[in-house]
Amino acid sequence: MLYPLTFDSIFKEKIWGGQKIHTVLGKDFDAGPDGHLPNCGETWEVSDVEGNVSVVAQGGLKGESLHQLVQRYKGQLVGEHVYAQYSDRFPLLIKFIDANDDLSIQVHPNDELAKQRGVGYGKTEMWYIMQADQGAKLNAGFNRELTKDEYKQAVADGTIQDLLNIEDAHAGDVFFLPAGRVHYIGKGLLLAEIQQTSDTTYRIYDFDRVDQTTGKKRELHTDLAVDAIDYHHYDDYKTQYARTENETVNAVTSDHFVTNVLNFTQEVEHDYTHLDSFVVLICVAGGLTVNASGGYSVPLNTGQCVLIPATINTVTLVPNTETYREGSFTVLETYVP
Repeated sequence: MLYPLTFDSIFKEKIWGGQKIHTVLGKDFDAGPDGHLPNCGETWEVSDVEGNVSVVAQGGLKGESLHQLVQRYKGQLVGEHVYAQYSDRFPLLIKFIDANDDLSIQVHPNDELAKQRGVGYGKTEMWYIMQADQGAKLNAGFNRELTKDEYKQAVADGTIQDLLNIEDAHAGDVFFLPAGRVHYIGKGLLLAEIQQTSDTTYRIYDFDRVDQTTGKKRELHTDLAVDAIDYHHYDDYKTQYARTENETVNAVTSDHFVTNVLNFTQEVEHDYTHLDSFVVLICVAGGLTVNASGGYSVPLNTGQCVLIPATINTVTLVPNTETYREGSFTVLETYVP
């Protein structure tokens, strides 16, 4: 029988990673031979990316992979319409990202281009800023309308940074990044990322960094990026949403996922009967207990996720009064529309 599923974190060491995965989110990962913790840039919390598939952490299905469960339970796990669309591949990838340095300037293809190039699905994503050091910034899109030739010239002559739209970033900010939008996460940001199940990234510029292991600069994908980029300029790159307490607030609605922000100081029940989809709950602040129909309870603290199968119709979210802000929590609720 299906029940609310939690998974073992998959840790990713990155050249730009830091220690907040450990110090802020409390996730333990193996130290090196010298006892030093690696620079963990990402944890993949719910993943069906080939070679990086999540494994169930608790309950009767402990040790089984997410991919195995989708193959076995199909629409019961993900929703009938979701399974009809995505088959055996779980459609979303959930991450936490710690940027101790600027990430590379990059872009992702859309579904059509990804299919043409034989790399699976495209990559539309969103960021929820969990913690930001003073002065932290990020890039989303361009600061003016561009032509493809202007972009190529800027890459060639090293002035691409002059064309980027730079945003101040603060805890609680949301940025929706449709496939094709040039972006990078800036130094000093800890965030939750929700994205399509894809690991296809075209790196445009990497600030001339040298990999300490190889002694070489990381590979750029200049030519591949050209046809993936949206060169238009938009008026507002930050996602505007109502930051109200004790209400379910929609932040992002797209073809690939819907994400609501739940900032609650009291118990709340959610009825998912109308959804034909799984739901992932991502705790981005505070702590709570998720009580699901069928008698299942899962505690969630900051930096933890739970996958609610499509067959579970109701959940009750109960604040943990022993944690942050005398019993409040902020949860991202995401599913496929």
